[in-house]
Amino acid sequence: MALLALDIGGTSIKYGVWENEKISNKGSLKTPKTWTEMKVQLKDLKKRAEEQIPLEGVAISSPGAVNQDKGIIEGASAIPYIHHFPIFAELTELFQCPVSIENDANCAGLAEVWKGAAKGLKNVLFVVVGSGIGGAVIMDGKVWHGKHLFGGEFGFMLLTDNNTFSDLGTAVNMARRTAKRKNIPEDELSGKDVFDMAEQGDPIALEEVETFYHYLAQGIYNLQYSFDPEKIIIGGGVSSKEDLIPQLNKRLEKIIKQVKIASFMPEITLCKFKNDANLIGAVYNYKQKWCQAPQMDN
Repeated sequence: MALLALDIGGTSIKYGVWENEKISNKGSLKTPKTWTEMKVQLKDLKKRAEEQIPLEGVAISSPGAVNQDKGIIEGASAIPYIHHFPIFAELTELFQCPVSIENDANCAGLAEVWKGAAKGLKNVLFVVVGSGIGGAVIMDGKVWHGKHLFGGEFGFMLLTDNNTFSDLGTAVNMARRTAKRKNIPEDELSGKDVFDMAEQGDPIALEEVETFYHYLAQGIYNLQYSFDPEKIIIGGGVSSKEDLIPQLNKRLEKIIKQVKIASFMPEITLCKFKNDANLIGAVYNYKQKWCQAPQMDN
């Protein structure tokens, strides 16, 4: 079975062909400015792929709140023209084959459960730490969307009276706070810069790094004791930081000591997949939708 896998993003569309349990023929193109242009380019992608191998269907990762029942993408994203119309039906007609679409964070979570850091597990949280905090809730091996399609929107969680998980638990906002305190333009300071400054003993950077780790650990603790997953997977840009897990475990140990009733530490690990995560997860979502539910690799 071969599938065309697409990862639609605000700046680019990544694509590849899934065959023999791997992604090949990968590439990308700039995200078109209109839906009409996008359909032309997507149809051409499929045509070119089929010149090499017959395709069974198309598996898509997309931004936005994907409503599987209604066949539309709700919410909003950096690609406004993909929302609030029967996109499933239009793409099925365009491609003349079965189509699946799932939210990009949910696809990344599915990839980790299928073949990644949570392979063989059924109940997992995938936490994406980027400019904000999002992710996916995987229950019994499937995405749990929630009544309002807000499953995995962990960043909305309040960690203080006025600050959300996204406000306090990301390296991006850590850099913004540091820049503000140092009276320098926000775009001149990255999260990596702040980590480097802290290692050199900068007092403001040290405070902001501690704030970041503390609240990221607190959010993870809250998620563990709310959902009680088998494992929590960390993704996003900060997942490339080699000492992230030891630093989080250090803060989690402090929290566990403070909350006497808490009896175990959350099991957290870094994601396995980086650039291909959404493509792989889109394929798994397709398999769940159109094929006999595949067994997770053990």
